[in-house]
Amino acid sequence: MLKTMNIVKRALPGFILALIVMVGCKDDKYNFDALPDTVKSFFSIGATELHINEAIPFTNESENAETYTWDFGDGTQSTEQNPTKTYTNPGTYTVKLTAVGPGGTGNYTSDLVVIDPDATVDTDKELYFIEYGSKLVRKISLVPGSTAETVVDMTGKEAHGMAYDAVNEKIYYCDFQNTNAGKIWRMNLDGSEMEEVLSGLGSPYGVAINLAEGKMYIADGANVSRANLDGSGFEKEFITISGGAMRAIGFNSKTNLIYFYEVNDENLYVAKTDGTGVAPIIEGAYGYGMYIDEENEKIYYDDRNEGGLMQADLSGSGKVKIASFSGNRGGSGIAIDYSTNKIYWAETNNGNVKRANLDGSEIETVLSGVNNPRGMFMK
Repeated sequence: MLKTMNIVKRALPGFILALIVMVGCKDDKYNFDALPDTVKSFFSIGATELHINEAIPFTNESENAETYTWDFGDGTQSTEQNPTKTYTNPGTYTVKLTAVGPGGTGNYTSDLVVIDPDATVDTDKELYFIEYGSKLVRKISLVPGSTAETVVDMTGKEAHGMAYDAVNEKIYYCDFQNTNAGKIWRMNLDGSEMEEVLSGLGSPYGVAINLAEGKMYIADGANVSRANLDGSGFEKEFITISGGAMRAIGFNSKTNLIYFYEVNDENLYVAKTDGTGVAPIIEGAYGYGMYIDEENEKIYYDDRNEGGLMQADLSGSGKVKIASFSGNRGGSGIAIDYSTNKIYWAETNNGNVKRANLDGSEIETVLSGVNNPRGMFMK
């Protein structure tokens, strides 16, 4: 019996080797021709101009697919092969088609501009905004039917807010890429002649311009910092809130008052331009954007505790919610076009730029499919 076991032990290694060789040789050749065809996703639209309240036929030109999912960029979807879609509001909509077949999944995306042919063109304004997810500054003409275009690539310069110097036609751009080494950049409207005008900040989220005094104010961590427009005369702790986190700032040139948002204690403050008179005017508010409406003596701000865009008197009284945010994330950029009395805001997480009348009525989508829109200004 012992002799037999020794024979098996001596034979076993050879058997295992042979088995490994056999297994290893089994898949030496692979028949790629047996694989299913690759799925390709694509669609086209016959019309060259798309109007609201008119059915838009989509021609599905996908290949080797069996099922289809359409996302029309306004919260609606379809699983039809060749659907039709009617938009009721003008705007730019990002349409996505996902095609699935035995060979995998194909995706195709296209931006559609839908216009109101009866709309009166009564503004020549441009809206500038930050597309944080793509690290871009972009702009869109407010003339109906316009599409957004890239102004400048800001890769490596993280930002939440920016401001516009209308006299010198300069953009001021916050950069919190490196905590405790934040910067303010300045550039022309086309993104050229970019220069670093201020460094040594903590985490700058917003900037406001006081042209009369040649100053800028920065929402910077626990501080409101101040400097001259060229970056000189830097005062890092111009106004300090112990344990604070500043997220937005605005300036009223008619009253010479600074407004700023502190989110840890959840207060919206006002102060004089010399840094005195600091006082909360709206308590229990948590947000990342504000706009000082000097003409109508109102302040607009986002409040995630309220889940929407708020309006109040400049004293903080008479607050009212004028628009709701899906998911409570919006208002990180706010601007007003006074030629049409429309307010614009960014819905950060939903990837939309929206507008409405100043009382919040007639809400419509201006842009959809934006990769994390933030701070904005009107030019």
